[in-house]
Amino acid sequence: MEKSVLRRILQYTKPYRLYLIFALISAIISVSLTLYAPVLIGDGIDLIVGKNDVDFKNLFVILTILGGTILLSALFQWLMSLCMNTITHRTIRDIRISIFNKISDMPLKYIDANSHGDLMSRVGNDVDQISDGLLQGFSQLFTGIITIIGTLAFMLSINVTIAVVVVLMTPISLFVASYIAKKSHSMFREQSATRGEMSGLVEEMIGNQKIVKAFSYENRAQDRFEEINSRLYDCGVKAQFYSAMTNPSTRFVNGLVYAAVGVIGAINAINGGISIGQISCFLSYANQYTKPFNEISGVVNELQNAFASAKRVFEIMDKESEKPDIADAVEVKETDGKIEIKHVYFSYNKKSPLIEDFNLDINPGQRIAIVGPTGCGKTTMINLLMRFYDIDSGSIKVSNVEIQNMARNNLRSLYGMVLQESWLFSGTVKQNIAYGKIDATDEEIIEAAKSAHAHSFIKRLPQGYDTVISDEADNISQGQKQLLCIARVLLTRPPMLILDEATSNIDTRTEIKIQKVFGEMMKGRTSFIVAHRLSTIKEADSIIVMNKGHIIEQGNHQELIQKKGFYANLYNSQFELED
Repeated sequence: MEKSVLRRILQYTKPYRLYLIFALISAIISVSLTLYAPVLIGDGIDLIVGKNDVDFKNLFVILTILGGTILLSALFQWLMSLCMNTITHRTIRDIRISIFNKISDMPLKYIDANSHGDLMSRVGNDVDQISDGLLQGFSQLFTGIITIIGTLAFMLSINVTIAVVVVLMTPISLFVASYIAKKSHSMFREQSATRGEMSGLVEEMIGNQKIVKAFSYENRAQDRFEEINSRLYDCGVKAQFYSAMTNPSTRFVNGLVYAAVGVIGAINAINGGISIGQISCFLSYANQYTKPFNEISGVVNELQNAFASAKRVFEIMDKESEKPDIADAVEVKETDGKIEIKHVYFSYNKKSPLIEDFNLDINPGQRIAIVGPTGCGKTTMINLLMRFYDIDSGSIKVSNVEIQNMARNNLRSLYGMVLQESWLFSGTVKQNIAYGKIDATDEEIIEAAKSAHAHSFIKRLPQGYDTVISDEADNISQGQKQLLCIARVLLTRPPMLILDEATSNIDTRTEIKIQKVFGEMMKGRTSFIVAHRLSTIKEADSIIVMNKGHIIEQGNHQELIQKKGFYANLYNSQFELED
């Protein structure tokens, strides 16, 4: 599994192969110069071991070469790090762009069904963990492999016997590191998943803090947090324990290798098989040879964490994207607003049918109100009209064109939608109003704001239309947010309208004014109005009463009141409750 994850990560590094090649060349030069230094030191030691017999002339030459070697080694080490940093950060940038684009392309049903905090954790925290693993892992992998090969070559050139002893003892270090790595991997995988669960809870609590406080949920939220935090602590401690065992264990084995080289080297020196300088050189190589294993084992923590995080990131990328538009999609530039819905079936969950055999014909310019009890399918119909969700079977036509044969962007451009839940992004008031028409002039934006009765409160803001709205839009009221959303739609002047409780957060006086604006705007435009306050839809041309996914009544307000059926009871019950 790790191989496939690593292979996918490496796919992202392909555009930066030149940096990779240059990093490899720099690593070879740097390591070669580093390994040449002990040879020079050994030669220098052999020039000064005799009493009153020091060859200062040759020693000075060796020291000069040694200084140049160290400087060049440091230079190429810096170049290698620069190249690796460039590869890593650009690769991570590309991965982050890919997952963000993937989330943009995913069907809404996936976004609705999964924790937003966990998705954010995958884009943020998990990608950062991959970055840390790449930065440390690949840099040390480069230098480590080259160091092992180079050190082995130098040792064999000096003394084969001692080199064989070092090589034979090295697998013990590898075995120890491999055993501990397997143990720690499952813990790091669990740690990543639990961290995502915690991010989801925190995002949920912060984003809905008013609800938490209103229902005195603080203690239960704290209990949930502590339970998740406890699990995160347990798996984190176990993961850190196993990974922390790696370095001391391998260092112990390396100490045995160093001692063995010293003893065997001393015996060889006594017998005249090796010089004192060469023993010094071999001891340096014994450390050099085992150092890469120590470094690689030292970043097992980061590597395991990176692989676990990469799996979570690639899980998102492997999810099915939203069904693409057909190749020869029909583009509808203008519409008369005629809509035909024939034998439509749809359900969010196949085990729980919602809309069954739904039929409706809407004439151009009609105002259609959709009413019914909670969960009857009102908002679902809006989702289907906009193709936020695709129908299971049947057909929906706009101006005699199947919406399945239209590009989603084209279809959605025909509607202007104001929802009960207003949404604004971090930016100026002007940018938020012009969200659907980025080339709008200041005059058009101001005119739309005036039509929405938002101009007066905007002018009272610190910087007027240039006032920056915060991320959570908490520097303006809920009603003001909704007025800005209404202004956004009024600016685009779409051929069809969808108003889903569009004035639910606005005071009665302003609502009356907005209803007049909507009344003017709906003239000649097919409009859908979803409302719980039935007094706001009495002027609709046709009222569709839905229950359990079916149309149970249809007609204008007076006709439905005279029927004394479901709608009449629903309408009269509102006034009974008010009384």
